[in-house]
Amino acid sequence: MEGTWDPDGAGVLRLPSGRLVRGRALRHGPAPDGAQPTYGVYLLGKRPPEPPWDAHWLRWPDFRLPTDHAETRTVLTEAWRRAETGRVEIACGGGRGRTGTALACLAVLDGVPPHEAVDYVRRHYDRHAVETPWQRRYVHRFADPAPPRPARARLTRRGGPPTAR
Repeated sequence: MEGTWDPDGAGVLRLPSGRLVRGRALRHGPAPDGAQPTYGVYLLGKRPPEPPWDAHWLRWPDFRLPTDHAETRTVLTEAWRRAETGRVEIACGGGRGRTGTALACLAVLDGVPPHEAVDYVRRHYDRHAVETPWQRRYVHRFADPAPPRPARARLTRRGGPPTAR
């Protein structure tokens, strides 16, 4: 795996496939010394400064869920793909809630059953990862994205047949 993280490096999570991904807290200052990421995914409520490597920002407010679930799935799938040969970094402000949730989603993409992914990340990355019940539910549902919701029917004022909204 030329060009990947040192498996013993700070914040590095080894997925079952052997892919290595680094999680970190942006508010703890600059990246650790050593190799720079080849791709970063930054999970923040506001756009961060552009790093000198390939990166993607996902709007994801603190203690919440990403604002665009389809984009999140696409970006995390790309991060998982790139982690096979490159140094992928996933980061948020504190490096636990949003980062842990994204890492658990990567574990699901890597074959960890969704109901085991949060525990996997807590064992191998940070025991406080994935901070809220809704973040945990997001991971559980990540493997099977919900189909689009059907239009809700409503009755017309005169009691006629339902109409789609």
